[in-house]
Amino acid sequence: MKKRISYMLILALFGLVSCKYGEKESKEIATKETNEQKGLKDYFAEDFPMGVAVSPASFEGESKDLILAEYNSLTPENVMKMGVIHPKKDEFNWEPADKIVAFAQENNLKVRGHALVWHQQTGNWIFKDEAGNDVSREVLLDRMKAHIDSVVGRYKGKIYAWDVVNEAIDDNPDNFLRNSKWLEIIGEDFLTKAFEFAHEADPEAKLFYNDYNIIIPEKRDRVLELIAKLKSENAPIDGIGIQGHWSIFSPSEEELRQALKMYTETGLDVQITELDVSLYKWEKEQRERRPDESDEFTEERKLAQIEAYQEFFKVFREYKEELTGITFWNISDRNTWLDRYPVEGRKNYPLLFDENYERKQVYDSIIQFSKK
Repeated sequence: MKKRISYMLILALFGLVSCKYGEKESKEIATKETNEQKGLKDYFAEDFPMGVAVSPASFEGESKDLILAEYNSLTPENVMKMGVIHPKKDEFNWEPADKIVAFAQENNLKVRGHALVWHQQTGNWIFKDEAGNDVSREVLLDRMKAHIDSVVGRYKGKIYAWDVVNEAIDDNPDNFLRNSKWLEIIGEDFLTKAFEFAHEADPEAKLFYNDYNIIIPEKRDRVLELIAKLKSENAPIDGIGIQGHWSIFSPSEEELRQALKMYTETGLDVQITELDVSLYKWEKEQRERRPDESDEFTEERKLAQIEAYQEFFKVFREYKEELTGITFWNISDRNTWLDRYPVEGRKNYPLLFDENYERKQVYDSIIQFSKK
């Protein structure tokens, strides 16, 4: 009898331990499944919208699933730039941009328009007359207005924000504005005019000035000078877009923090509009790959990228009340513009998702900043 009682007691204790272990295991599985169902848009839901640059081809297969799981804002990478959407004076190429806007509408995603006035990817027709000579200031202003009226007007109420003018500050610190055809023909007020035309086309849209390397103090200060100038001319500007084309080498955490402090003090919205973190130092000019140049995603580079992203998101989180959006430039390492620029054929790994659309270790390292 004693043996039977002892045996039954052992079975009961074993069952109790097994039950507790099973409950613990179930909770761990449930937690894991919950985390897998959450995306960047969920982790940072109380902080800022999380966006990504896309093309119409992005809405197929695994990339489509990743977009819907992780993001709540889209930026057309190329198809709304003037050279693509308005290749000739009386010709518009609406289909690619329409697809992106329709996908966003169907899936309740926000859209940032990119970009109305830029010195690149612009059809030369807009600056020339039939004889091949530069048009007058008045003609170019009319053409700028017609372009903005057509593009912004078509998507009125569907695109919440526009990069109205892109990259107008010169790279040379001795100059103020870039010597573009817009500046040469119209003059410095081409920026104010662009903002006025965009506001007339959609008074509810948020209007941004967008540029790169503007964390660097000397270029940052010229952007702030431009913002002050636009305000003095009563330009209807709403925000500053900081292209986050950064690297494991720069900017420093303190440079980023100081820049965000100064930009947010303007009273304008501030967004990180084109975020990626390259494994290589910044270069402006296109060049060929050197024979001894390695593009291996080494453990050292991986850890350096994790550290850089952590520094950036630490500062973003400090400014979550002022930052109104963060957009990554491309979906995954499978296809990034940095594979082609500035070195054609040099592989880069600048994003949070690998070539198989799987979350990289860096993904887990930044979502911790959504929990503090």
